[in-house]
Amino acid sequence: MKIAIIGAGAMGSVYAGILGDGGNEVWAVDVWAEHVEAMRERGLTVEGASGSRTVRIRATSDPEEVGVCDLVVISTKAGDVEGAAVAAKTLLGPDTVVLPIQNGLGSADRIAAILGEERVAIGVVGGFGASMVGPGHVHHNGWELVRLGERHGPATERIRRIAKAWAHAGFRVQVYDDVDQLVWEKLICNVCFSGTCTILERPIGYVLDEPAAWQVASGCAQEAYEVARARGITLAFDDPVAYARAFGDKIRDARPSMLLDLLAGRPSEIDVINGAIPPAARELGLAAPVNETVTALVKAKSS
Repeated sequence: MKIAIIGAGAMGSVYAGILGDGGNEVWAVDVWAEHVEAMRERGLTVEGASGSRTVRIRATSDPEEVGVCDLVVISTKAGDVEGAAVAAKTLLGPDTVVLPIQNGLGSADRIAAILGEERVAIGVVGGFGASMVGPGHVHHNGWELVRLGERHGPATERIRRIAKAWAHAGFRVQVYDDVDQLVWEKLICNVCFSGTCTILERPIGYVLDEPAAWQVASGCAQEAYEVARARGITLAFDDPVAYARAFGDKIRDARPSMLLDLLAGRPSEIDVINGAIPPAARELGLAAPVNETVTALVKAKSS
């Protein structure tokens, strides 16, 4: 399969390296010139829970170099998805599938508005705890689940074909008929750790072990769960606090991408993660004061 990864940051680099190691023709498209040059010259090194490998993939900052792909993975930050979708237009053939993989809510809708409803599926990935070591070098703490589904309706043959390519490369993959379940199960974990770790500037394990920090983090997860249940979303668990804790225990040393963005001086994704919960709650006559407070504090730290 010919695959383009638009946005080869930490998670995008994990996808690119492992999919490339699985025998696919992979193109990493990114604006970070030093990273692109390192991948061209030395290959892409991926190390961590999946093992260690250096993979020869193709890398560019110009999507027009790539040509038509079977699959386009958009793995930019949520704030960059519109630009990535415009860049992806040159990669699309009649049967190309576009797979957004972002934190939070709303990115797939924004991409579909640019590229067309029929092209866009959805992916949700969690439990990797990835971070860049340097140009051409990424590390990930966990090796968890890749969830794939159509935006509307049950899983299709094209989704199963994409899932097979990811599974062949070594990823654990699950195909979902219900995309809302896919999105909200990940979001509950995101809101638990992203904002709290960012405010404290500590990894996930600290939040799990510090009772006061866990009180805040678990409150965020509980509020998101209550919103999902009020929206009639099917979830695979009844205890969001236990679910989020089990998720976090697998990647205790990881620092969420929101914290990494803060430390690097990059814009935060707070509005599509913790910040997405209070307005969704208000639509249902609920309140989400913990997420609201966490959102305000992250914004204060980022200003």
